Amino acid sequence: MIPTLTYRSHCLRLALLLCCGPLLALVEAAPAAPPTVDFLHDVVPVLSRFGCNGSACHGKADGQNGFKLSVFGNDPEADFASLLQESRGRRVSPAAPENSLLLRKSSGEVGHGGGVRMAKTSREYALLRDWIAGGLVYTSGVRPELTRLRLEPGRQTMPFDAQVQLKVLAEYADGRTEDVTWLSVFHSNNSVMSNVNDTGHVTTGRAVGQSTIMARYHGSVGVFHALVPQPQKSGPFPQRPVHNFIDTLVDKQLQRLNVHPSEMADDSEYLRRVYLDIIGKLPTAAEARRFLESKAAGKRAQLVEELLARPEYADLWALKWADLLRVDRLALGHKNARAYYKWIHDSAAADKPLDQFARELITAEGMLNEQPAGYFYKVVAKPGDMASTTSQVFLGVRITCAECHQHPFDRWTQQDYYGMRGFFQQVKYKGQAAEEALFAEGDTAQSHPRTGKPVFPYPLGTVMADKVGETAEGDRRRALADWMTTPTNPWFARNMANRIWAQFLGHGIVEPVDDVRTTNPPTNPELLDALARHLGEQKFSAKALIRTIVASRTYQLSSRPNATNEADDQNYSRALFRRMPAEVLMDAVCDTTGIPEKFAGTPVGQRAVQLWDSQVQHYFLKLFGRPSRITACECERSTGASISQVLHLMNAPSIHAKIAHEAGHVARLETTLADDAQLADELYLSFFSRFPSREEKDFALEFLGSRRFQRRQAAEDLAWSLLNSLEFIFNR
Repeated sequence: MIPTLTYRSHCLRLALLLCCGPLLALVEAAPAAPPTVDFLHDVVPVLSRFGCNGSACHGKADGQNGFKLSVFGNDPEADFASLLQESRGRRVSPAAPENSLLLRKSSGEVGHGGGVRMAKTSREYALLRDWIAGGLVYTSGVRPELTRLRLEPGRQTMPFDAQVQLKVLAEYADGRTEDVTWLSVFHSNNSVMSNVNDTGHVTTGRAVGQSTIMARYHGSVGVFHALVPQPQKSGPFPQRPVHNFIDTLVDKQLQRLNVHPSEMADDSEYLRRVYLDIIGKLPTAAEARRFLESKAAGKRAQLVEELLARPEYADLWALKWADLLRVDRLALGHKNARAYYKWIHDSAAADKPLDQFARELITAEGMLNEQPAGYFYKVVAKPGDMASTTSQVFLGVRITCAECHQHPFDRWTQQDYYGMRGFFQQVKYKGQAAEEALFAEGDTAQSHPRTGKPVFPYPLGTVMADKVGETAEGDRRRALADWMTTPTNPWFARNMANRIWAQFLGHGIVEPVDDVRTTNPPTNPELLDALARHLGEQKFSAKALIRTIVASRTYQLSSRPNATNEADDQNYSRALFRRMPAEVLMDAVCDTTGIPEKFAGTPVGQRAVQLWDSQVQHYFLKLFGRPSRITACECERSTGASISQVLHLMNAPSIHAKIAHEAGHVARLETTLADDAQLADELYLSFFSRFPSREEKDFALEFLGSRRFQRRQAAEDLAWSLLNSLEFIFNR
């Protein structure tokens, strides 16, 4: 019995085989006719290719000139309706395809705000014309699933000013491969290092390092990696001491790039750097003198242990986590925000394992006055915001844009977003004020906003269950925490290691640190993997990873460049100049002048780094980039320099008042040190954590000596000039 054929049709087929077998075999062996051009599979990629559905064109909230498309084609049904039904159907004309407004505007035949997008002789124009002439088909049926987008070449070492043409290949579930270069959208993550045009033609610049070119087609992305080394080798790679695995992996990358590492930093440079990085505070003149004059073996490692044990360590790291986890007095109230901050501060002080820290916050429940980590859910009050903030802070993955559409530079879809959102659907509160409790109950039922199909909770990069019974029972957040902190999680340990690394090296291995995606890969994948593995082996102790990082030769390199690494800012061949964060710089001004700052609502003497309330009004902190904590993005904190900052440091009456204060350091030093040489030494130790060079000392002695009857003012002027130098403002 042949279930797919009737008895009569089976007999007819048998007769045909007997009399026309060869001809029928040829017919059956002939390739299937190409599918009809349709909107869903063919036209949407063209609209994306030319940016028509981009957020700067017809894809923005209100559309453009009365024509609106969904961003990146995330709602093709609505786009289809806009083209065919709006504007009285004038946008397409099946009877005379060439007269369609869609074709006339895009080809420049009539005025178009976006300019000429395609020539009449182009393949894209022909495709749109064929679609219109073919009856404006929405979909011609189910086509094989697009399983992978692959670029050829996928990786290549390229010299300066080199060129390569990329080919984009779409691989389908039926084994077919199609060249879709002409329908792809290209983007470079570092256009200075390698630029790409609309057709996939890559041109390298004159910067050394690794860059990535992305190609996007029909919701999928593929990448090409370009490694751009120095054009000539400057002799053999120098033999430097290897302190630990970090140096081995950094050197391996530098050798690929023909870049040589700088020399080791001297004691004064290392001293100042490690103080600022670990505790966010400058060493005093006495501390600097003691370290610089010490001849003890292993004094750098001993200094690190002393700094990790100081209370200022917790102050600095509590500030960093308070920014990310949004300790916000306006949202929580004074008492609750203070309790939330204290939980963060106590966790940093105790070196609470980072996986435990994340788990406690994600699964917080019970009375909030007893479980202050739960205040996170009061600041980030919507399930979608909870999901996106948790992903960005603890995984380094941004999924916010996937709430409305396919992520433009990664694989995350709306379903992925709602899958993560489902873990937080159960979060609820009861009670009020001091008696408020956080708990999780109920189901996690939610529907895909476009398809209407149910979406059950599932973590990023995994497969959604077919029904709710196959997901975890009870509080779904516990299942999320289990998945997130398991050693096999592809993001958590890497994200934590990358964030700590960026604090000490000034640049993440993935940068920005909270934007991990296929199209923004790590500059040194082996190094990031090794750091993440090491963090796991150390039971997720932040202090243990810090010890390893600062012990490496890589961390202890000088900021002085050599001929090969002047342009390198991503491969750790030298220390990078980094402007001090707002709070750290404010404290440095207070420490070097000896006059503390008075912040509103706080006792005299409280350091800026200890301010748990980001809403405390202070002009200096705002000017130098303190974040408002309205998002979880690292980008909220500005570390750039501006003319306003320079003018403030040079002219602010408040800073002059600190320098000239009768009880300040300058007044005390000028009074107690009659020897100008000693005075110069103490000022340089205070501001730069080093003794002055011979040239600097000669200038200071000449300046102070020429103003013998105004010595106090001369000392103040010298101190103010040091405070305004790049060496003071920047960590290097």
